[in-house]
Amino acid sequence: MTTGMITATLLESETRDGLTLRRRALADSSGPGVNRPTLRVLVVDDEALIRWSVTETLTGLGMTVDQAVDAASALRAIDAARWRFDVIVLDLRLPDMNDLTLLAAIRRRVPHAAVVLMTAFGTPEIVTAAYDLGVVNVLNKPFELDELSRVVKAAGETATC
Repeated sequence: MTTGMITATLLESETRDGLTLRRRALADSSGPGVNRPTLRVLVVDDEALIRWSVTETLTGLGMTVDQAVDAASALRAIDAARWRFDVIVLDLRLPDMNDLTLLAAIRRRVPHAAVVLMTAFGTPEIVTAAYDLGVVNVLNKPFELDELSRVVKAAGETATC
């Protein structure tokens, strides 16, 4: 028995205003005309290596990923998106916002999106407040990319479209 193969093709990649946009399309060869939907993810982190690692991991799984380096570019990406994000992977501490204010703004703008919070500063109070604001998971830095992959896949299943 032969199983189908899923391939991801990079459609476009551009950087503007500190925001890197990557668009990929998935094709599923398991049957004629079958295309699998892809999760649309926004990764928000000011640390370039973390942003790159997370993006490469998720695009390697066939997800469409955009990036933002700070709160302002994250909000611009959400407002300017050609599609709705299913999952937002959000760092707690950013240069222009280092509390849960951005999380609250994201929840107001895209209430359907599942938000995964990444932090090295996950005090019980912050974690509780984040869950109260609707995050689906809190990942403590450092974390394994396999763990992130599982969390984002699960978060994508909870996102309401």
